[in-house]
Amino acid sequence: MPEEMNVDDLSAAEAAAELQRLAAILAEANRAYHTADAPLMDDASFDRLKRRNLAIETRFPHLKRPDSATDQIGAPISEGFSKVTHAKRMMSLGNAFGDDDIADFVKGVQKFLGLGADQPLEIVAEPKIDGLSLSLRYEGGRLLQAATRGDGEVGENVTANAFMIKDIPQCLENAPEILEIRGEVYMSHADFAALNQRQIASGDKPFANPRNAAAGSMRQLDATITRSRPLRFFAYGWGEVSTPLADSQFDAIKRMARLGFQTNPEMRLCRNTSELLQQYRRIEEQRATLDYDIDGVVYKVNDLGLQERLGFRSTTPRWAIAHKFPAEIAHTLLQDIEIQVGRTGALSPVARLKPVTVGGVVVSNATLHNEDYIAGRNSRGEVIREGRDFRIGDWVEVYRAGDVIPKLRDVDLTKRPADSKPFVFPETCPECGSDALREAGDSVRRCMGGLICPAQAVEKLKHFVSRAAFDIEGLGAKQIEAFYADDQLPIREPADIFTLATRDAVNISKLKNRDGWGEKSAKNLFAAIEERRNIPLARLIFALGIRHVGDSSAALLARHFGTWQAFEAGLTRAEIGQGAEWEDLLSIDGVGAVMATTLIRHFQQEASRASIDRLIRHLTIIPATNDGQANSPVSGLTVVFTGTLERLSRAEAKAGAEALGAKVAGSVSARTDIVVAGPGAGSKAKKAAELGIRTLDEQEWLDLIGRNA
Repeated sequence: MPEEMNVDDLSAAEAAAELQRLAAILAEANRAYHTADAPLMDDASFDRLKRRNLAIETRFPHLKRPDSATDQIGAPISEGFSKVTHAKRMMSLGNAFGDDDIADFVKGVQKFLGLGADQPLEIVAEPKIDGLSLSLRYEGGRLLQAATRGDGEVGENVTANAFMIKDIPQCLENAPEILEIRGEVYMSHADFAALNQRQIASGDKPFANPRNAAAGSMRQLDATITRSRPLRFFAYGWGEVSTPLADSQFDAIKRMARLGFQTNPEMRLCRNTSELLQQYRRIEEQRATLDYDIDGVVYKVNDLGLQERLGFRSTTPRWAIAHKFPAEIAHTLLQDIEIQVGRTGALSPVARLKPVTVGGVVVSNATLHNEDYIAGRNSRGEVIREGRDFRIGDWVEVYRAGDVIPKLRDVDLTKRPADSKPFVFPETCPECGSDALREAGDSVRRCMGGLICPAQAVEKLKHFVSRAAFDIEGLGAKQIEAFYADDQLPIREPADIFTLATRDAVNISKLKNRDGWGEKSAKNLFAAIEERRNIPLARLIFALGIRHVGDSSAALLARHFGTWQAFEAGLTRAEIGQGAEWEDLLSIDGVGAVMATTLIRHFQQEASRASIDRLIRHLTIIPATNDGQANSPVSGLTVVFTGTLERLSRAEAKAGAEALGAKVAGSVSARTDIVVAGPGAGSKAKKAAELGIRTLDEQEWLDLIGRNA
C-alpha cells in the first residue's frame, strides 16, 4: 500500500481540520465506551486515534482544541448511580504502538530524570486487561466504597455490586489504615461463553464481548443481577494510601497479592528497552491462549521515588505507558461523500460507507480529511496512493489502526464503476450558501458566512455549553439545536442563554408543554443557567470558542492575567506583532504568535467583541486561583528557567514549579518575578539584570522551594 499522509505532511490548516474531526469521533467513542457500555471501536483503535490527536497537538500546540481528547479521561457518569469523587484522580495512560515509541518512552524518562542512557532503570511490564476500571476504598481493613473511573475525578458508586465479586476481599489484615486499590473488573472467556448460552436460552440478547458483559454487569442497579454474573478482578495499582505499600511498583503489587487480591501472574521486571519488547512479544504470543481479553502491555517505572519525581501530565502519568496491539482492516462500498461544517467554518468531507465490521466494531463512516486527500494529494500537493482518488461507488479499504480511526486507506480500481466521476468539492457552504474559500497555503475550505451560517452558530453554542466550558445541566447539543430554531425562545448567541433565564416565569410556561419538557425540567434548566452566572475565568475563556485556544491554553491565559478585566484590557490594547501587550502575550509559556494573533483579532473584531460584551453583562467572573500549594514560597509567582540545570532536567524543574503554584514563562519581562539561571545563561539572564529581577542559581532555587537535590 502507498504511504499514508502522516503528521509531518500536514499544514496548519489541515491539522486544524483533522483535530476538529478527531474531537468529534473521540467524544462519541468515549460516551459509547464509558457510559453506554456499547463501544463504537476496539480499544486499540481508539487509542491509536488519540495518539494521532496528540501527535498533531505536539507539532501544532497553538491548534489544540478546547474539547481535545488529550485532556479527557473516560466520560461523564451514568445518571443511575450516585457520584463518588476520587481522593486521587484516576488517570489514563499514554499509548505507544511501535518499538520506537517504547524506546522514546524510556529515553524520555531518562532525560526527565537526568539519567544517562547507561544508567539502570527498572520498569515493570504487565498485560493490559480489557475490562472496567474500578477503585476500592478500604478503611480500617474493611471495604467501604467502590467506584468506577468515570471521568477520572468523579465516578459511579457501585459499592453494592463490588460486594458480589468473589475476587474482591471485603476485609483485609495488616493493611494500611486507608487503602485504595485500583484494578480491572473483567470476565473470562469461558465464563463469557457460558453466560451468553444462558442469555440465548432465556430469550435474551447475547453480549457482544467480555468487556461489554463485565461493564454492563457491574453497572446493574440491582446488585443481585451482578451476583449472578461471573465477574473477576485483577488489582494493578492504588490511589490514596495512609502509609506506602512498598518502595517499588513490583513489591507493592506483590504485597497486594499477600493482602488477598488477584494480581496478574504475567507481570515481569525489566531492565532495558530490549527486555520490555521481549516481554511484549511474549505476551502477544500468549494472547490467544489467555482466558481473558487484553489489548496491550503496560510499562511502569518500578522505583516509586522516581514515579513521584516524574509526576503527571494533565491526564497521564509520565512514569507509565501502554504498548497497544494492532487492529484490523476491512473493505466496503463508499456510498456517499457528505460535507459537514464546523464551528470555525471548515468544510470537512465524511465518507458514508456500507456498514462493515472492523476489529469487532461496525463502521459506517470515515474521515476523508479534505479535498486534496480525496483527490490523491497531500498538503504539499504531492501524490499519495499513487494518485488514486476516492469516488462515490468505489470499493475502499477501511482501517481502524495507525493514524486515523476510522479512515480510508486506499481504493480498488478494478471494482470502480465504468460511469464513476471524480468528486467535485463544493465552493459554497452547504448550510448557508455563502462562499467557501480556500486561502493560499490552507488545505481547508471555509465558509465565509460567520454568524449567519447556522452550522457555525450552532456548533459555537454547543461548544459554549460543553462540559469543559459552561457545562449547563439540561442544555446539551440537542437542546441547543432546538432553541436555535425556536422563534419564541431563541438562543442565537451565548448571551441569549442568560436573557432566557431572566424571564424564567414567562419562559417556563412557554417551555413546559413542549415535547421533552415538563414544568419540573423547565425549572431545573433555568436554575442550572442561574448557577452558571458565576464562572471561573479559565472556563469563560475556553467557552468563547476562540480558534487555537483549548482548555489548557485557557488555563494558561487565566493564570497569567488573573482577572477578566486584565485579560480584556490586555487584548483590547494589544497590537499584532509589536508593543508591550504583544510581548506580554508571547511571554506566556505555551502561547505563540498564531494564538496571540487570533486572540487579539477576536477581541478587536466588532461583531465578536459586541457578542462578548453582551455576554459579560450577565456574568460574575471568578478570578483565577493557583492550582498549586497556596502557601508555597513561589505560589503565584512567574518563573523563567534559563541556561543549563545540573541537578534537575528542564522538564522536571518546570513541572515542579507548576506543582507549587508558580507560573513558568518562556521569556523574561517586567512581569517576571524570578529567573533561575544555570551555566550558559545568556540574553535572558542579562535582561533580568537590566530589569532588576531576582535571579537565583539552581541550588538557591532548590533551597527556596525546600527540595534537597
